[in-house]
Amino acid sequence: MSERTNASVIPFKVDDETEDGVLAEVLAESQAQNLSQNPGERLHMAEAVRMAEAIVFASAEPVSEKQLAGRLPGINIAAAMAELQQIYARRGVNLVRVGDAWAFRTAGDLAFLMSRDTVQQKKLSRAALEVLAIIAYHQPVTRAEIEDVRGVETSKGTLDTLMETEWVKMRGRRRTPGRPVTYGTTDIFLDHFALEEIRDLPGMEELKGAGLLSGRMPSNFSIPMPPADPDVLTDDEDPLTDIDLEELGLLTPRVEED
Repeated sequence: MSERTNASVIPFKVDDETEDGVLAEVLAESQAQNLSQNPGERLHMAEAVRMAEAIVFASAEPVSEKQLAGRLPGINIAAAMAELQQIYARRGVNLVRVGDAWAFRTAGDLAFLMSRDTVQQKKLSRAALEVLAIIAYHQPVTRAEIEDVRGVETSKGTLDTLMETEWVKMRGRRRTPGRPVTYGTTDIFLDHFALEEIRDLPGMEELKGAGLLSGRMPSNFSIPMPPADPDVLTDDEDPLTDIDLEELGLLTPRVEED
């Protein structure tokens, strides 16, 4: 008798508590929802998902839901993106949320395949990492406030380096004497650190568990909660004007003709 004749099929049962089990439940729920729709609605949603996929795939930058809504009027963008995300959940590339935008990224478990194509970036200094962490958790924050938290002076070069990486940006000006510039993080920062929103930053317990905080912290020590939407100016901030940008060297001065 041949080996093929002796071979047997061993059934594999997926535990409901495993990741595959959870995915199966999600797919079953999605199929049930699809069955509740009439053929016209299902066809309309399928076409909306295809169009959203094409827009995000062709974009070099994450595409915001506002941009998608502008390109796809009358479409339920949230539902379309949720379905598209589910479609790509087990593929080599995943659809991920970056702030209020969407982008395709290599699946996390396949990142090693891209190692040869990865651009090796220069490591940030300890000072730059400290300033970045303070800005991320305390934003909007001024240079003086950063120095107050660190206890040492912060060089302009450190902030320039963080802005060159496009992880930090100038937000506005504080409504205090001298009108100091306020700093905050960008969507590129969220994308680099695989965060959907700024409030996904690790909390105190997570930082302690990772060994980044001492177990003997002062009783009054706390980690501030970043704003829900870091792009919205606070009540004590003014937006940056063209004049401000010219003063900061971020905008070429306009030459008035005689």
